[in-house]
Amino acid sequence: MDGVGPSSVALPPGPWKTILDFLAERFANISRTEWLDRISRAAVLTGLGERITEHTPYQPHTKIFYYRQLATEPRIPFDEIVLFQDEHLVVVDKPHFLPVMPSGNYVQETLLVRLKRKLGIDMLAPIHRIDRDTAGIVLFAVQPQERARYAALFRQREVSKTYQAIAPWRSDLQLPLVYRSRLVRSATYMQMHAIEGTPNSETTIELIEVRDQLARYGLSPLTGKRHQLRAQMAELKIPILNDPIYPTLAPTAAAE
Repeated sequence: MDGVGPSSVALPPGPWKTILDFLAERFANISRTEWLDRISRAAVLTGLGERITEHTPYQPHTKIFYYRQLATEPRIPFDEIVLFQDEHLVVVDKPHFLPVMPSGNYVQETLLVRLKRKLGIDMLAPIHRIDRDTAGIVLFAVQPQERARYAALFRQREVSKTYQAIAPWRSDLQLPLVYRSRLVRSATYMQMHAIEGTPNSETTIELIEVRDQLARYGLSPLTGKRHQLRAQMAELKIPILNDPIYPTLAPTAAAE
């Protein structure tokens, strides 16, 4: 629907008489009136892709699909650039601050939805992801049946990735450095942190240039843990400049 794929929810056993009753209770932050509006616009479908009505009976152990929408979603004022396109792949230069996939406060203003609308490829799917605040190259599969094979190349570490970051300069840090740590989810929402144990993340950190108290680093992750580069740079006391999550979670980041 306008480039946005549907979300899904499984229907558990319960007392609801209609699907509308379930949705109004399950998603209490969305009013019953709003769900009625979505139903009237065919934005809520059964697992078979059929339209529901406000009277459609609730059937546990089935699934429904619904299309998310936001009342206000300001445009992110940076544009993506398509670098390459054929019948198999789309290669895109993603700008800073643009999410790859719909989530949280972003639906239309995401790289995937923009590309679906721009290129007219409804089955387009990202092969890998990078953080919203990160600019860089993102690959998309055009053919759904080929996506898993491309994604396997990343899992098997047959694709190398290199990033650059601006962070404080530490003259006592011996570079290049292969840094390993065990990253797990922190008690602080959104953050990862390092604990004792067998490392599950590895990054090669190189120095590119130094300017006053800042440096430009080359970061080559061998593994792909969540927030790996941001968390490890913070561990080394050289957090990435203007990072809203590490070392301290900013209120604006938490709100997303």
